[in-house]
Amino acid sequence: MTEKDLQEYMRTVYPQENERCEWKEMKNLKNAFASSEKDDVVSYVSAIANMEGGHLVIGVRDKSLEIVGTDLSKFGLDAQSAVLKLLEQCTNLPSEGLNIEAFETEDTHKVVWVIHIPKHLPRRPVYAHKKAWQRVGDSLVEMLPERLSAILDETICFSDDWSAVTVDDASLSDLEELAIAKARKMYKKVHASKIPPEEVDAWSVEELLSNSGVMVNGKLTRAALILLGKPVSVYKLRPAVVEVTWTLRDANEDVVDYEHFTAPFILTVDEILSKIRNLTMRELPGGTLFPDTMKQYDDYTIREALHNCIAHQDYTLQQRINFVENPGHLYYANGGNFIPGTVEKALETQGPQRHFRNECLCRAMVHFNMIDTVSRGIKKMFNEQRRRCFPMPDYDIDNVNHEVGVTIYGQMIDERYTKVLKTNSSLTLQDCILLDSVQKHRPIAQESIQYLKGKRLIEGRKPNYTISLGVAKKTHQLPEYTKNKGLNKLKLVQMIVQYLQNASPEGAKRDSIFEYVGDALPNSKDENQRQRMLGNLLRELQNNEIVVCEGRIWKIQDMDSDELRLKIERITTKKGAKDD
Repeated sequence: MTEKDLQEYMRTVYPQENERCEWKEMKNLKNAFASSEKDDVVSYVSAIANMEGGHLVIGVRDKSLEIVGTDLSKFGLDAQSAVLKLLEQCTNLPSEGLNIEAFETEDTHKVVWVIHIPKHLPRRPVYAHKKAWQRVGDSLVEMLPERLSAILDETICFSDDWSAVTVDDASLSDLEELAIAKARKMYKKVHASKIPPEEVDAWSVEELLSNSGVMVNGKLTRAALILLGKPVSVYKLRPAVVEVTWTLRDANEDVVDYEHFTAPFILTVDEILSKIRNLTMRELPGGTLFPDTMKQYDDYTIREALHNCIAHQDYTLQQRINFVENPGHLYYANGGNFIPGTVEKALETQGPQRHFRNECLCRAMVHFNMIDTVSRGIKKMFNEQRRRCFPMPDYDIDNVNHEVGVTIYGQMIDERYTKVLKTNSSLTLQDCILLDSVQKHRPIAQESIQYLKGKRLIEGRKPNYTISLGVAKKTHQLPEYTKNKGLNKLKLVQMIVQYLQNASPEGAKRDSIFEYVGDALPNSKDENQRQRMLGNLLRELQNNEIVVCEGRIWKIQDMDSDELRLKIERITTKKGAKDD
């Protein structure tokens, strides 16, 4: 759209400011995102969510809706990262329905954001800066007592839970007998301390299902068909898709094999997991780190990840759950937004999770010993990977396409970091997560970089951080450290000069020089980076009249040994030379 078209569109769709809509002109969104209460984005998001939900339009002028735009790219913000930041800063903000539309005018290239804000969850006011906000007309104020009482006294409608809705034409004949038998066995195991097993054995099927919450007033819920239903019975849940697809891929990501699985999930989960080629590992490259053999994947972790997909799938999206087995890692994906908002929130939560997408289904899976509801599942998965000295799970949270992906690693990525975890028992889980980001070459916050450097766990310059020398000594990794860090500048210069002296008078091409000194340069996945380092050294030698470039041939300048030594000392003793 042109600027004029966009202005007309905004006037049509968002014609006035009220409790559901706010226009904001912001030239610097990042500084006003979560900075000053009542005057930043998170405060307005809290206020709109605490009413009926609505929209925050950013990049337009109040009253006139003139397009002024806002430049976010220079601050490293995009729609996806902004959504995650909102979930971090706004306590209780639902992830379902939260998304950002970005518009850019074709003629003037001005950017306008529209933040679509969902209504708060029942009895869950949304907080920003530890305060709940609300709209009064077009004004933003701290929440009034009567509004807070109205939210806290809201009635939670049972039918809001998709999995709790009863299926009118479903009966006990739609359930698998073996699935019911396993459900009874698991129920006894979970409740052994409170209910005598013989009492559970005496229950009728209806009593078992009612006590598990999957039968209401004599009718089966959707959760009952998902966990216990016969494969043919899931058609009664249409258009919802109740299916897990297992796919095996090779190193080239080509599909080698696949199979579809459906209800009853209380049984078929075991069939799915049996497809995994969970190899026995005895040692890692470079030496034995594990005194005992172990499986490539931890049984709890791979089971928990799949159970979470089933429990938290948004079945209204009509998507199947994907489970992909790759060489060295497993990938799970289910439809729906990530209920905790961010992985950090999930790991920080101390008590039980207070909201579930499929409350009835999740409670039943707790009764059947498939998941727990005290928010320890994700954290335990991270701790299990830390215990095994393997990379941490990766969560890919896509709030735009409403999908959550999880990667579980069954092999190491960087042996140096594996050794650090193996030899340093004092590391916290957060330390391991930060180091994991470093080994995966992912950006992390500057304060986290300073924290790791303060603990002398990493060193180097952005973005190429490496394991520190102190840790290298402690974990006997000096050879690897030297390869990664490279020789210091003096040694590299001396090698280049010696090579060109040996090649005199013909000289040598840059490729030949690189072949000679390449092993002395720092290891890097980016070969161009190592080439640039050599180029910088050659240009510095040229600027100091030590070498000369004739066409594509580099030659040593004619001078006596004392003059050459002084020039080399001059350029290699400059401030920062050792870190170049």
